[in-house]
Amino acid sequence: MNDKALVAARYAILVMCFWLPPQRRKAMERWLRGHEEYRRLQRADWVLVSWGKSGRTWLRVMLSRAYQLKAGLSGEKLLEFDNLHKLDESLPVVFFTHNNYIGDYTGVSEPQAQFEGKRVVLLARDPLDVAVSQYFQWKFRMHPNKKFINAYPPHGADIDIWDFVTNREVGVPRIVDFLNGWARAIPVLRDLLIVRYEDARASPERILTKILDFTGTPVTAAEVKAAVDFASYDNMKKMEQTRFFKGSGSRVRPGNENNPQSFKVRKGKVGGYRDYFTDEQCARLEQMAAGLDPIFGYRGQPS
Repeated sequence: MNDKALVAARYAILVMCFWLPPQRRKAMERWLRGHEEYRRLQRADWVLVSWGKSGRTWLRVMLSRAYQLKAGLSGEKLLEFDNLHKLDESLPVVFFTHNNYIGDYTGVSEPQAQFEGKRVVLLARDPLDVAVSQYFQWKFRMHPNKKFINAYPPHGADIDIWDFVTNREVGVPRIVDFLNGWARAIPVLRDLLIVRYEDARASPERILTKILDFTGTPVTAAEVKAAVDFASYDNMKKMEQTRFFKGSGSRVRPGNENNPQSFKVRKGKVGGYRDYFTDEQCARLEQMAAGLDPIFGYRGQPS
């Protein structure tokens, strides 16, 4: 059964399960999504893992353009698993995941048991910036069902940004736990490359080249530069406004064109969390993130 058939089957099963109690429907949907993701994981040439709002879409656009330039393809298709591979078999099959659901299917939550033997790029970002960006994702872009199945505050909940980012289940503590789980997996996952969003912002060509070399599809320096220019902040904003990417659904599309906070490409600012909190609150958030493994190099730790 191919990916489209699996997704169609998931929707059909969930329609039939509509009358089940909410928590049973939730468990069923998470299992079905985990099954789909597990199948993709087995087929992938390499995997990009991140927590939501860590800069994955920006990196995906750069990768898409680099691969397109390498293969002489047009730029309107955003890299989606095997879509570019189908157009040119020299291009890899890339699995993008937040690792939300595979454990619901396999029964194992720690990544080392699920990703061993795969080449993995882990995209990390300062948990404080991630939590703030995730708040706006939740408030203005996230589908109500995604909120339900991923244990986010319910749709329409009256929760301010401070309560969200300090929430144990969705805020800074959860993001730190996620990254620390991957740090624990390093001894087992030998083909694991950690890439920091902040380093990519500072030196995008160097980081993109590093990823392409690590994953086995190197491109020329000129193609890397063109891909970085293509994914510039201003061009990304323009492409979102004009819905440039065909077939990408809501991935690069504003939730509300009249609300700048609902855009996928919002700010991307390093250290932007400080714009939303007092100095005292920032200090409290930084203390919450102090337990992050030093390998990631945040809060004055070596990178």
